[in-house]
Amino acid sequence: MKDRLRVLFCDHLGLPRGKYLPASKIGDGASRFARPTFGVHFDKDLLDAPGAMMMEGLPDMECRYRGEDIRESWDIGQKIVVGDLYDTDGEALTLCGRQALKRAIADWQSMGLTPKIGIELECFAFVSDETGKLRPYDTPGATVYGTGPFADPIRFTDAIWETAEELGFSLDMLTAEYDAPQFEFTLTFDDALKAVDDIFLFKLMAREVALEHGVVLTFMPKPIDEAGGSGMHINFSFNDADGNNALATDQSGNPGMNDLAKGCVAGLMHHHNGLAGLIAPTTPSYKRLQPASLSGYWQNWAGDHRGVTTRVSSEGGKKARLEHRMADASSNPYTAVAAVLQAARLGVANGYALPAMETGDCMATVDAKTGCATDLAGAINDLEGDTVLSAAVGQELVDNHIFMRREEVGKTADLEGDALRDFYIYNL
Repeated sequence: MKDRLRVLFCDHLGLPRGKYLPASKIGDGASRFARPTFGVHFDKDLLDAPGAMMMEGLPDMECRYRGEDIRESWDIGQKIVVGDLYDTDGEALTLCGRQALKRAIADWQSMGLTPKIGIELECFAFVSDETGKLRPYDTPGATVYGTGPFADPIRFTDAIWETAEELGFSLDMLTAEYDAPQFEFTLTFDDALKAVDDIFLFKLMAREVALEHGVVLTFMPKPIDEAGGSGMHINFSFNDADGNNALATDQSGNPGMNDLAKGCVAGLMHHHNGLAGLIAPTTPSYKRLQPASLSGYWQNWAGDHRGVTTRVSSEGGKKARLEHRMADASSNPYTAVAAVLQAARLGVANGYALPAMETGDCMATVDAKTGCATDLAGAINDLEGDTVLSAAVGQELVDNHIFMRREEVGKTADLEGDALRDFYIYNL
């Protein structure tokens, strides 16, 4: 079989949607999809969501891709590419998370700064028992920062690492996490769009390679009630026109915060509750986002402190960066990074005041008085109320998101334990 092309886009639920195209389509190109895809829910319920145009003839949208973005796939005889979505008038589709990220990048570039992104992904591994029921993958000797066969007896993570290297993904780190069978993958910093394209494709590759080893790898935020959660920590910095790290206070490696960093943190603090509805967008997200969970619940910030939501790197200098710890990988990564960048930009542009740094341990003591919502319904209400953030990210995208997630609240209201897990696990 000649090389075929797998064309993908990331939908409103963070799911990869796409088609296989023949070898003749390898190069600059486009393929059409039904726009009401943006009204399809996890259970395949088709809804009249804002912007999906389900009741307006179910028109097309176009996924356009560039030949220079086509890369080798992990499947033999296949290449792969991520595209942007456009409406039938040729305008950028406002529902598209990748387009929202490109707008956020352009907004920062208009200020003379280019965003750089590094993402940490956490996930759990499951296998099927003799009855076909999912159970946690058995890792009898796993420990936090565990490596080797006791952390991964069948070595499926080795296969993921090897495939990532072959395909040019820049893995920075792989380790076992605090709870078993939980793992963390981190990709290195890169320009924002490339970094998120890589994390979107890496996540898909990791799940598909794991499945070949009989493992269902899930990035959902809380698949095991008794265990900790899985986050998607978004690290970011900016390059100035000369290629220097604009967050750096000096080049000696001393930690600190300049005015840009202070403005970014102030923006993330100001839009804390609204952000949650976009970047922690599923019912299990709020099983993870709890006080004393090291997850991003509290509206606070500090230096090298894992208990706060916005963590200021202690490395400083060229490695200066901010880490936002609220998001999880049930979100669309393009939308999540766009939202974090826009909240940070609003802090700089609007001159928000920076609240005092957290001094509590965030386990037994905490200075912060405000946390994010305790459930998805409350988080969506908070997002709807944050009209400034919604406008910055993209109003139609946010309107569609609010509608679909409110439907999700109803769909999951009576689900608990394995039933709630299984509503999501094969998609996330």
